[in-house]
Amino acid sequence: MNDFDRTPEEREAARREREARRRGEKPPKATDSGPKLPKLGKVKQQNPKPEPPPAQAPGEKPLPAVRRPAVPRGEKGPGGPRVDLDRIRRATAKRREGAAAVADEKPPRPPRGRAFRVFMGILGIGAVVLVYLLVSIFQPFKGDGEGSVRVAIPTGAGVGEIADVLEERGVIGSATFFEARVTLAGRRGDLKPGNYELARDMSFGTVIDRLADGPPDDVVSLTVPEGRSRREVSALVRQAGIEGGYTAATRRSRALNPARYGAGRARDLEGFLYPATYELEKGDGVRVLVSKQLQAFKREFRKVSLTRAKRRNLTAYDVLIIASMVEREAMLDKERPVIASVIYNRLRRGEPLGIDATIRFATNNWEKPLTQSELAIDSPYNTRNRAGLPPGPIGSPGLESIRAAANPADTDFLFYVVKPGTCGEHDFSKTLEEFERDAARYNRERDRRGGRSPTDCP
Repeated sequence: MNDFDRTPEEREAARREREARRRGEKPPKATDSGPKLPKLGKVKQQNPKPEPPPAQAPGEKPLPAVRRPAVPRGEKGPGGPRVDLDRIRRATAKRREGAAAVADEKPPRPPRGRAFRVFMGILGIGAVVLVYLLVSIFQPFKGDGEGSVRVAIPTGAGVGEIADVLEERGVIGSATFFEARVTLAGRRGDLKPGNYELARDMSFGTVIDRLADGPPDDVVSLTVPEGRSRREVSALVRQAGIEGGYTAATRRSRALNPARYGAGRARDLEGFLYPATYELEKGDGVRVLVSKQLQAFKREFRKVSLTRAKRRNLTAYDVLIIASMVEREAMLDKERPVIASVIYNRLRRGEPLGIDATIRFATNNWEKPLTQSELAIDSPYNTRNRAGLPPGPIGSPGLESIRAAANPADTDFLFYVVKPGTCGEHDFSKTLEEFERDAARYNRERDRRGGRSPTDCP
């Protein structure tokens, strides 16, 4: 029994008994003034056993048992309000179950510290990359370079091609970053062709300024494209303001003897005038230019092995003639040995080469469509109706075409025609039927484009 189940009188008696025990006195006995209190001491059971009912006289009816009226939990009874522990436990358990359900529905949130560190890491990486790009493009610590490098910027070269030339010569470290710098500076159209004397490992800004200023005023720069004939180069010489007649100066020269290359029958220096960019001082005439071209040819031609060509009884001059045709026919380096193999195969079979570039050389018609009369011209350079090689080169080939002519690919191809929809590619075939099929496709595409070449070059 606890204090909540006792009457006020019982609680008062218990208080007096506790005070008497503290004073060391004998607890007072219960009196008639109140109900008899149970003996205090160690309680072995939570609720004491009920007292036996009082003895009854014989013949008396037993009295009904007196029970304390049931007090609903949580209501006020004789001993005050009763605490409903079961209801509290059930409510607590219900709240816990609800909190667990809510926790299961919401995904765990990552710690704020980890997200912040990830964000700062990404921000740091971006800052490092940005600094690297800015330093690589603007080069704040780069100087004017060292040493001396002579660089020839071809006429008509774009910024990408100029950047490649500068990187190849060691003037700059990166063609990509150089092009980006030129673009950001808004000077893509300021770079001028010509011959320059630059340095190794120069800053982008210094190189841009030098190329924007142009070559020195006392120097004349001339670029001779690969494959051009003497008559074509003569027009370029006049445009550059170089004094003298180029055609007359290229008939003979003490700088080179064609007979040493098996060209005793050569009437001029066609094919020996090496294509490159040349730098002349003010006042230098065409003879200085021709001398430089011939010296360059001898230097470059020594790099080519003629062993394979000699096995086929071809002279160095024959290789030069084949190379001049390859130069006019091929636009891609990978196709030069293949086109050379077609020429070799047709020579071995004794069939006409059928290369229209030789007719263009004979008629000096390099741009307009060939007419039927031109295709039927009676000339040793008409390889449509004459077998074998033409009498001489039809222009001055570059080194790659010379190498291809000296060492052709091993193929059985006898024909080729331009592949429609490409830029410089060809369809190669072994039989006449295959060639006619490829040629018909070429003609259909050309007709569809109104007679224009069915190529797609930028």
